[in-house]
Amino acid sequence: MQDEQRHILGLLVENQPGVLSRVAGLFSGRGFNIESLCVAETNEPGVSRITLVTKANEAILEQIKKQVNKLVNVIKVIDLSNVPAVKREMVLIKVKAKPEHRAEILRIVDIFRCKVVDVSSEHYTVEVTGDQDKIAALLDLFRPMGIWEIARTGINALSREKK
Repeated sequence: MQDEQRHILGLLVENQPGVLSRVAGLFSGRGFNIESLCVAETNEPGVSRITLVTKANEAILEQIKKQVNKLVNVIKVIDLSNVPAVKREMVLIKVKAKPEHRAEILRIVDIFRCKVVDVSSEHYTVEVTGDQDKIAALLDLFRPMGIWEIARTGINALSREKK
């Protein structure tokens, strides 16, 4: 049996009530897990983009793509897993800001090109955008200081244009 891999799918769908529910229902009804999900309108009126991440082997992935394509409001399914693509995620991290850690937190923020978007007497809220490796590295540096809370958007991706 083939090993499961992470796959990023971009779905262009009609911006209609219930479309997201039907896509999610297709996954849950067949026992497929959605690891992350990002949905928003596109530049084209009436069209939204759903970017989702799932784990599957190649045979299951083909089955998923065929079944999603059959849904009435789905315009196009794009597999962004093995093509040149820009993949980013935005994360808000509330990190404990003890007086002895504040300068180090600000240095890390500078090195990783993040932003401190909120400050309280006990926490800094940091906004970071990047690929998953960058985010994982940042979280590893903040963990010893104490991460209070995290909110992640999930992966967003667009294929690169041929040069």
